[in-house]
Amino acid sequence: VQLQASGGGLVQTGASLRLSCAASGRAFSAYRIGWFRQAPAKEREFVAGINRSGSTTIYSDSVKGRFTISRDNAKNTASLQMNSLEPEDTAVYYCAADQTYGIGVQRRRDDYDYWGQGTLVTVSS
Repeated sequence: VQLQASGGGLVQTGASLRLSCAASGRAFSAYRIGWFRQAPAKEREFVAGINRSGSTTIYSDSVKGRFTISRDNAKNTASLQMNSLEPEDTAVYYCAADQTYGIGVQRRRDDYDYWGQGTLVTVSS
C-alpha cells in the first residue's frame, strides 16, 4: 500500500487542522492505521491509531481530547482532526499502515509496515 499524507500548514495556537492520509494499492480496510509525529531533534512518537473497521481508536496522552482519528474505507482515506493546537504539536506528521492480523491497535513504530512521506504542522505561539 502507498500512503500520502496531506493537510499540514502553519497555524496559530488554538487553531484546528485536519490531516488526510490517502491510500492506494491493496485494500485499505486490510490495514490498521496510525498517525505519528516527529519534532526536530526528537524521536518519532505515536499520536493516534484506528483499527480496520474504525470501531476502535487510541490516542497518546498528549493529544487525547483534542485530536480525533477516523477512516473511510470506501474512500481509502484516514484523517486526523486536530483541535486546540499548541506549539508543542509542531512536527512532521506521518500516517502509517499495519498489515498484521490482530485485534486492537498498535502504538509502536516497529509494528507499522508502510509509511507516508509526512506533512509539516507548525503551530505558532
